[in-house]
Amino acid sequence: MKYIFFTGIIAAVLSTAACTNAIKNKGHKAELITTNTEITDPKPDTTLKKEATAAEILSKKEVPVLCYHQIRDWKASDSKRAHDDIMPPAKFAEHMKMLADSGYRTILPDQLYDYLNYGTVLPEKPIMITFDDTDLDQYTVGAKELKKHGFRGVFFIMTVSIGRPRYMSKAQIKELSDDGHVIASHTWNHKNFAQFTDEDWDIQIDKPTKTLEAITGKKVEYFAYPYGVFKASSLSKLKEHGFKAAFILSTKRDENYPMYTIRRIIDPGTYTARNLYHSINKSFK
Repeated sequence: MKYIFFTGIIAAVLSTAACTNAIKNKGHKAELITTNTEITDPKPDTTLKKEATAAEILSKKEVPVLCYHQIRDWKASDSKRAHDDIMPPAKFAEHMKMLADSGYRTILPDQLYDYLNYGTVLPEKPIMITFDDTDLDQYTVGAKELKKHGFRGVFFIMTVSIGRPRYMSKAQIKELSDDGHVIASHTWNHKNFAQFTDEDWDIQIDKPTKTLEAITGKKVEYFAYPYGVFKASSLSKLKEHGFKAAFILSTKRDENYPMYTIRRIIDPGTYTARNLYHSINKSFK
């Protein structure tokens, strides 16, 4: 009887220990799941939300969007007008530092789209930094300067230039995408959007989209008009060709298609950091 009694006690102890370990393991697993959930920053689910009307989009406070082209020192052969589109590297660094010191935080097109369409909350003092035309210095200077401040940008690529001297290569574009920047379309060869023919929708829009998607492995859903020029009667076709939004320069937004005429301002190479700060606050009230 004593043998049976002690055997029962041992069995009970082992059973209790097994249950305790199971509970601990289960608790540990739950803790891991909770931790992973906290690390993940899922995109807000907007599938069931109604998209904003044009009037509702126009009524919202505009988010500052900056536009840059070449980032290099001026040459003697550069015209005075060209200085607006050419930003000396030292000055670009000053401007990015000013934005960071002033509390600005960069956002990307999906965030802007969700804010305008669904009212998704943006970080305090949001700003978007964009680059046009595929110039190599946007990769060698621009992206590296953004990284110092934890910024991310949008690179509007003109695909005819990919791999040419003084322009970005496929590998560099892919690296920008992998680093969290957004790669978007700027046509094949910078043709004026207002002068598009029927065949240009394939040449200037669809083929560049396929090229960029093949390079990055990601969907291309945003577009910037060459010269900032758009044609109101053609705006609806951009949605048909897969774009969620498009960017102009500092002209007035279209009342019917504000999502396809999002305003940007050029940060001129002649500006001081203080000039830029005041320009942002004046242009995007």
